[in-house]
Amino acid sequence: MVKPVSVYQIMKLMGNRFEFTVIAETEQLGKLAIDAAIEEVMRVESLLTTFSDFSQTNCINENAGIKPIKVEIEVLNLIERSIRISEITDGAFDITYGSIDKRLWNFDSKMTSLPDPQTALASVGLIDYRNVILDKRKSTVFLKNKGMRIGFGGIGKGYAADKAKVILQQMGIESGIVNAAGDLVTWGTQIGGHPWTVGIADPGQTDRPFSALKISDMAIATSGSYEKFVTIDGKRYSHTIDPKTGLPVSGVKSVSIICPSAELADALATPVIVMGVKIGLELINQIKQVACIVIDDNDKVFTSNNINVI
Repeated sequence: MVKPVSVYQIMKLMGNRFEFTVIAETEQLGKLAIDAAIEEVMRVESLLTTFSDFSQTNCINENAGIKPIKVEIEVLNLIERSIRISEITDGAFDITYGSIDKRLWNFDSKMTSLPDPQTALASVGLIDYRNVILDKRKSTVFLKNKGMRIGFGGIGKGYAADKAKVILQQMGIESGIVNAAGDLVTWGTQIGGHPWTVGIADPGQTDRPFSALKISDMAIATSGSYEKFVTIDGKRYSHTIDPKTGLPVSGVKSVSIICPSAELADALATPVIVMGVKIGLELINQIKQVACIVIDDNDKVFTSNNINVI
């Protein structure tokens, strides 16, 4: 009987570090499968990127307030699912987040005060998922107001990881991990039959985990302020901006979402930071097959009702 091998590859995709780990019959078969998964991520990136003049996303943005744009049904469906996440998070997740005026925010040593509430509110004036008009019959997307922009920064990496997993499984890979810069999806087991285990970063010491989770056949995404934040008048502010107020959020250092889909995990992680510990966990506890770990600014750990940290 052929002994399986573990094949690993790192690649910069979608502006981020993607890591592929597959258990294959041979190294050659593993590499072929990973190459196919990389091609799939590049295909997804070409649709969703805002850094290409020719992407469907940019075409939608350039025609905001002007006319609907015909897109691939795949893009339309992803936008539709994004709007659904916006609805269940009461706008804490918003695909039109690209409309924010970034000039207010640098989150470096020069940032010693917050803008006044009126200025902050004006900076998010164009953010409103309800102004994204979809026509499924014609497969078109229309942004109602000029200057509006959509972006897939809060959901795209997870979506790409899920799509890469599908390709790898079609190539005969029965066990593996796709890690899209911290948004990762797993299936099967390690060599020897042990479940895949992932560490949750310690916000105070990001080079080591504070706990571990067995997550075979599950996905996990972590969003946090432990790498980019400012402290003003003794209070810590995350680089995450509340789409409703235009002001940075505080109270939460890290959120990890565990569920079957990397896309959903990716999409829910940041809005829980915006919503805060209490409201965020109340939301997660209402969603089937979704679990959550939250670490607040005082390093206190909170979990959803169905979590099992080891």
